[in-house]
Amino acid sequence: MINDALFYQPYEIIGGEKIMSAMAYLNHSGIIMNLGNKIFNYVVANKCGYVFTDDVDVHFPDGNLFRPDLTVITAENKKILNWKGAINGVPDMVVEVLSRSTKKNDLTIKKDIYESNGVKEYWIVDPWAKSVTVYILRDGKFEFEHEYFKCDADEWASFDDEEKAAYKSEIKVSIFDDLFIKVDDIFSWGYDF
Repeated sequence: MINDALFYQPYEIIGGEKIMSAMAYLNHSGIIMNLGNKIFNYVVANKCGYVFTDDVDVHFPDGNLFRPDLTVITAENKKILNWKGAINGVPDMVVEVLSRSTKKNDLTIKKDIYESNGVKEYWIVDPWAKSVTVYILRDGKFEFEHEYFKCDADEWASFDDEEKAAYKSEIKVSIFDDLFIKVDDIFSWGYDF
């Protein structure tokens, strides 16, 4: 018996158009794992939600079908989970890790669709700049919250006192009361060769 899932080419539906998904780079996958682990450990310890990576279909009420890199559903919103299928509704938080093939859509069309459907929090992770841009939904519109970035020792040494005071090394996950994620942890392998 052949497993058809092995031959499934992932795709998204954006504005009625079927868009095939390209294979991600290793650093893309590593970032998703790092971030996903931090959020997963929190929601399990606090019994407050669910975390899914990019192999889950999210069917939005407006007909769009996305496969976000990371999808977070709070316990209060679990009714949108179909454990034998997909997510049917609006996630609380979505994270997209930029790649060359998806960057334009992640920054424009998908951001607009997440906003219009009511996603509460949207993170855009740039693996080249080692930055995370956070948008929070307020009054039906995404507001830019902050752009966080990984700062190495040489860069830190070049900062003046004002830049050091303004630097934020942790990101608050707004959909949870007390979850903060260190920027360095998102872009770190935990070891060097």
